[in-house]
Amino acid sequence: MISRRTLVVAALLAPLARPAVAAPPAAADPVAIVTAIYTRAAKGKGDGGGAFVIENKAAKAKYLSKSLVELWAKADAHTPKGDVGPIDFDPVTNSQEPDVKSFKVVAEKTEADKALIAVTITGRTKRKPADQVVRYDFVRDGIEWKIDDIRGASDGEPWSVRGMLTESLKN
Repeated sequence: MISRRTLVVAALLAPLARPAVAAPPAAADPVAIVTAIYTRAAKGKGDGGGAFVIENKAAKAKYLSKSLVELWAKADAHTPKGDVGPIDFDPVTNSQEPDVKSFKVVAEKTEADKALIAVTITGRTKRKPADQVVRYDFVRDGIEWKIDDIRGASDGEPWSVRGMLTESLKN
């Protein structure tokens, strides 16, 4: 027969015996997101590029912050029919013709709601050192990390996707 003491101890320990409930999976962090982008861009001969990040509305919504998606839509709407939009290159590979042989991803700054990730791209063709680095500004968009800007240099001259989109609205 079960004693009162056994019954009390069992009642007290019962909550501890519940199966552990798994915590929801953590949203992918910026380093993982950028690594996945460049892993895909470097597949094959590394000439596929990163246009998949910005190729359509769904892709932009998946990778970019809401404010960057809205700015891009305004810039596209402001572009005359038949003209090329303000972003006329692949910002992920910082090129017209993608060339990604290898890459190195480094978190330069990480905070609770924003992060700065740098990627150094090595290709088959020689580039200026400044042109080999692409930086990603990330922000928290709800619970997910999203790209809020992509920055790099072309022939040593700095560029920013957000800056180019904003500038295109002035013309």
